[in-house]
Amino acid sequence: MNKTLVKTDFNLPGQQAVYHGKVRDVYFLDGERVAMIATDRISAFDVILPQGIPFKGQVLNQIATYFLDATKDIVPNWLISTPDPMVSLGHYCEPFKIEMVIRGYLTGSAWRAYAAGEREICGIRLPDGMRENEAFPSPIITPTTKADEGHDENISREEIIAQGLVSAEDYAQLEEYTQRLFARGQEMARERGLILVDTKYEFGKKDGKIYLIDEIHTPDSSRYFYLEGYTERFERGEEQRQLSKEFVRQWLIAGGFQGRAGEQIPEMTPEYCQSVSDRYIELFEKVTGLPFEPASSEDIAERIERNILAAL
Repeated sequence: MNKTLVKTDFNLPGQQAVYHGKVRDVYFLDGERVAMIATDRISAFDVILPQGIPFKGQVLNQIATYFLDATKDIVPNWLISTPDPMVSLGHYCEPFKIEMVIRGYLTGSAWRAYAAGEREICGIRLPDGMRENEAFPSPIITPTTKADEGHDENISREEIIAQGLVSAEDYAQLEEYTQRLFARGQEMARERGLILVDTKYEFGKKDGKIYLIDEIHTPDSSRYFYLEGYTERFERGEEQRQLSKEFVRQWLIAGGFQGRAGEQIPEMTPEYCQSVSDRYIELFEKVTGLPFEPASSEDIAERIERNILAAL
């Protein structure tokens, strides 16, 4: 199996702090810039799984770069350059402590809650009689709190403003950006024979201006269905063909793991990890229309450090 990068420990010029997230490691430089490294770690149910996935970091970083470039006419974003296939260098922004989740279809965790009888999500009332993978009349925004550790929690627009997490004025702008970004993402997906089902966006502020930050429209933050056959599968009540991380969640659920106390993660064999890698690469090529060109997997950390230093 190809080597993977699951941990970084750099000491970069001007480095002030480092944040190790579930997937990304963020190095804060000079108070003005950040170097964000997309590792090969994979998480599900807010748990980092024990094995890395070959080329996953490269896939995530390059998809995010592709869509950041394609949406910068909608909202300014944090990206300055991509000095390495797994690295983005960008502006430091003070992040809002929420994630803007937007859903075009009733699926995933929202469907699981709906099937269990819940009819309200983030203050939005859902109609009775909906079916799994059914399109909403129009996309709904279902924000979550952004947890440094553990589970993100659903939260309503009213609660966000009442708790002072985001001002009413800024939140209105975040909603507008979220709707426009999702519409662009759906349009681009449809051109590639895909449906962008749901996704999340994160935003921050720099010098009083709102920026789009982090990744967008990647398989870690988004769900895609294949457009061909969607209607027929929906009408027959069959599972949709999809390109997203949901297949990993379903594999974990089938193995008895949903992130709850006492549950054991199923064994991630080299063959399984390679199959996940293949799905990520397939999504990259399907979403962008570009051939995937794998970077060297020898001495990944050394390559990344060399490329960041050259860019600083």
